[in-house]
Amino acid sequence: MSDYKAPLRDMRFVLNEVFEVSRLWAQLPGLAEAVDEATAAAILEEAGKISAGSIAPLRRSGDEQGCSWSNGAVKVPEGFAEAYQAFADGGWVGVGGNPQFGGMGMPKVICAQVEEMVTSANLSFGQYPMLTAGACLSLDAHASEGLKKKYLPNMYAGVWSGSMCLTEAHAGTDLGLIRTRAEPQSDGSYKVSGSKIFITGGEHDLTGNIIHLVLARLPDAPAGPKGISLFLVPKVLVNDDGSLGERNSLSCGSIEHKMGIKASATCVMNFDGATGWIVDAPNKGLAAMFTMMNYERLGVGIQGLAQGERSYQSAVEYARDRLQSRAPTGAQHQDQAADPIIVHPDVRRMLLTMKALNEGGRAFSSYVALQLDTAKYSEDPVARTRAQELVALLTPIAKSFLTDVGLETTLHGQMIFGGHGYIREWGQEQLVRDVRITQIYEGTNGIQSLDLAGRKIVGSGGALYRLFAAEVRHFTANASAELGEFTQPLNAAMDTLDELTAWLLDRAQGNPNEIGAASVEYLQVFGYTTYAYMWALMARAALGKQGEDDFYASKLGTARFYFARLLPRIHSLSTSVKAGSDSLYSLDAAQF
Repeated sequence: MSDYKAPLRDMRFVLNEVFEVSRLWAQLPGLAEAVDEATAAAILEEAGKISAGSIAPLRRSGDEQGCSWSNGAVKVPEGFAEAYQAFADGGWVGVGGNPQFGGMGMPKVICAQVEEMVTSANLSFGQYPMLTAGACLSLDAHASEGLKKKYLPNMYAGVWSGSMCLTEAHAGTDLGLIRTRAEPQSDGSYKVSGSKIFITGGEHDLTGNIIHLVLARLPDAPAGPKGISLFLVPKVLVNDDGSLGERNSLSCGSIEHKMGIKASATCVMNFDGATGWIVDAPNKGLAAMFTMMNYERLGVGIQGLAQGERSYQSAVEYARDRLQSRAPTGAQHQDQAADPIIVHPDVRRMLLTMKALNEGGRAFSSYVALQLDTAKYSEDPVARTRAQELVALLTPIAKSFLTDVGLETTLHGQMIFGGHGYIREWGQEQLVRDVRITQIYEGTNGIQSLDLAGRKIVGSGGALYRLFAAEVRHFTANASAELGEFTQPLNAAMDTLDELTAWLLDRAQGNPNEIGAASVEYLQVFGYTTYAYMWALMARAALGKQGEDDFYASKLGTARFYFARLLPRIHSLSTSVKAGSDSLYSLDAAQF
């Protein structure tokens, strides 16, 4: 199993040469004095060090030991508490947090790179600070000043952690079905009662307190999703002076025994009249929760990318060292008994697929993060609205496509190892097990596809799509002739996506089944086309620099591979979309 090395060179390329982020930061008052290129480079360098040095070495041991539960208490694997303390001491839990309450105040595009490094190093470990950051985001945007002052500083500092308590046994995606109740009290607090499942970091021994954000219903709440409120419910009650008081009336009933991310505590949480405080106004819980969702769904997509990056690093090192047979054109290493397997066409196909999907995903996740930053910090209402609409359109793609190809890349990495890829010692089989959850949680990829096709495309009458399409067309129309080898196939892919979008809008009017029938393949076409846009942008940044170092030549070669071998996947996917929904309903339920 190879050591993890943070891909800092590629991160700097994406940030500084492809997107020129320092120019954007200079235009955003909330960021102009907080971050510049040098500051960003220093932050990423340090994040790479702690990820590789303190967090990555715990990946296999954490998987083998897992979390343990006894009488309501959860113990994390050995070494996690010490690594978490070092992580918190470095300020990493609050890297994107509001400086007013002790956060570092970094833009999302920097946080995205930090998240990738941490979760590449150890996906289980990364769950704890990620859930805390998500809870902080909702609190900072929607909680009262009193709640923010009381809870955010210790959460940003990593002294306390956070969890998001949404799911119930009978209510997964359909949050309108939740039954957890909150009874108002005379002192302004609430008594929260109910059970939640699949709660990441709901109980553990990393921090002295856990701040749960719980979705629940008030007694007079309307039915369905419009009647959901959000409550802050601490594991340990906090006194007015900030000290910890008595234990709240909540408990961890059990932890799940999972396929992967075994060092992340996934808990059943029981609230038995626990004391809590409302966040925002009554019946506005989903709005407060969805403030976090766009950030966290991108974060889950980045987790898929991160596992693919870790798999690629191991696979390319193995492929350079593993001797097996001779190259098809004859021996390449006469002094050895066989050639390294990297000479073989199929191994190169898999490695280039991994490299192209990883680097395309890094550019895409950074692009979406930049839209989040613009939506948050811009004072131009037109720019802010445009960014918000692009985030709405692209978030389901970022979550779903990044994790779908994340599974593909980890499977390629496992295959390159052959039989050794199935053996625990080499680390590839754990990546396959760990990455699988990223396609499931924070809204399954099928639900993300339905959100894209139904709400974002059909629901907007195609307006959100046209916003993105206009940007890509503007880029290709103004590109240099030298970039034609990339912009011409990108334009052709956009023609396909334009046609497919028009087809979906038309067919959805007559048959509502068409949306769900088309949604998964439609999102995949959108994803590959978006990556083509990212690769064209990267090719533009690399052109003319091939002689400077191998990095740029490698970037252009990978871009050519993407357009030649991966982008054409859109044609079979488009055919599947246009096959319609009839074949899905040709069987009665009893015939399955």
